[in-house]
Amino acid sequence: MAGATCGDAESRELKAESWEPKAESHTTVTDHLLSVRNLTTVFDVGPRPLVAVDDVSFDLARGETLGLVGESGSGKSVTAFSILRLLQSPGRVAGGQVIFNGRDLAALPEREMRQVRGAGIGFVFQEPMAALNPVLRVGTQIAESLIVHGLATRREARTRAVDLLRAVRITDPEARVDDYPHQLSGGMRQRVMLAVALACRPPLVTADEPTTALDVTVQAQILELLRDMQREFNLALLLITHDLGVIAETADRVAVMYAGRLVEQGPVRDILRAPAHPYTQGLLASIPGARAGSRLQAIEGVVPSLTSVPPGCAFAPRCAHRMDVCDTVMPPESWITPDHRVRCHLHPAPTDAPASESRTH
Repeated sequence: MAGATCGDAESRELKAESWEPKAESHTTVTDHLLSVRNLTTVFDVGPRPLVAVDDVSFDLARGETLGLVGESGSGKSVTAFSILRLLQSPGRVAGGQVIFNGRDLAALPEREMRQVRGAGIGFVFQEPMAALNPVLRVGTQIAESLIVHGLATRREARTRAVDLLRAVRITDPEARVDDYPHQLSGGMRQRVMLAVALACRPPLVTADEPTTALDVTVQAQILELLRDMQREFNLALLLITHDLGVIAETADRVAVMYAGRLVEQGPVRDILRAPAHPYTQGLLASIPGARAGSRLQAIEGVVPSLTSVPPGCAFAPRCAHRMDVCDTVMPPESWITPDHRVRCHLHPAPTDAPASESRTH
């Protein structure tokens, strides 16, 4: 692969004259619903564990949208699966805390964790056809969550399923509730996935690449639906995507991930207007129409595999600002502002954190 871009010519092109990030939220540290601390996930393959998520920390407030962005292979989906403890062997969470509503999910017994999934945290999977059961009607799959969590009888659950299909703007929901997944279009299947995720009214929804493989018009509809559902249900949303254009339109804050580490995070307005990490700068430069008069650029090279992550900065082999220290020393975290953090040797870390530090780790 000669180079990578964040989005492509058929994705949501950002017009320079409308390049305006979503208005910032005004949540405070007391609003935290999810706090991830030093999360580390490994895969036990070969002579030593391969680190897929490396010391990741971030916070998500009630009613807020955090965009987790990076190229394929950066560790975004593994992070989401680690939070919900959905990893399959040989993957496992090797360290850290996942504090949700005051409880550490990493330490919960599996029986209690099953109650969190669906009722506490809803999940919109990347590929609906893989996530939905092909031999069950979509109404049955929506109702199942309500029944499992004791929120409705079987008859009530069917009525609620119809209401949810209507809420996610599926036409003629009374008829569609008895359809099988293969009878629906890609956009409609994604709406069904959102209905499943919202069935138990969870305070947090994680959406993993919810617009992948959809055409531009349907992408816009799904993003608008996510925003409307967030307002209606007061959801916190963890939005996983490779597309900074989606982040600009949807998120309050953004965390940029590369090779299992967060390399930059902060308010979306700050990061999109003044990115501090060369990787973030490269992602922005690769968005069609993101900057007036600018030429579309690609980031040369690829994300390293888990077996060949460099000992220093993982982005160093692709970085135009590479220095000798980048090859051997992991950059410490530094603060551009109290809410804007970066891991890069171009920004030496201060000896002390800013006094007004508030929101992330």
